[in-house]
Amino acid sequence: MTSPRFLDPGGSRYGMPTYPWGMAWTAAEDMATLKQLAVMGLRPGSSHPDAQLMWRSRRARNGVHTAALYRISEAQPKDEFTEARARGLAAAMRARRTCPTCPTCRQVFVYVIPTSLGECPACHEGGTPEAWELAVAA
Repeated sequence: MTSPRFLDPGGSRYGMPTYPWGMAWTAAEDMATLKQLAVMGLRPGSSHPDAQLMWRSRRARNGVHTAALYRISEAQPKDEFTEARARGLAAAMRARRTCPTCPTCRQVFVYVIPTSLGECPACHEGGTPEAWELAVAA
């Protein structure tokens, strides 16, 4: 059951056109959420949403959830995931798993080094890392 409380196509009440859950496709066919755009292989054409969905939810702090709606006609294709991007992400993750403090250690771990310690737990405790903690060299 849609709530008329959230129906504001002119945007006078909420500052932008607002539709209740389940009614956006009938009232504004050219609109989609971020997830819907992603399924279509698209991304928003602008950083600002053109409308929003609103629905009641017990999980939300104020009892109301919102979702931004973007125009499908203005959407652009998603950026390709290139080999260079994959290498960059792999290098960034490797840096997060490498112990930065001890120059003799510089070990690469199977887990991300805790930022609260700033170094691997073995260096923090003054010991040596166990074999299961270390990543296999490729």
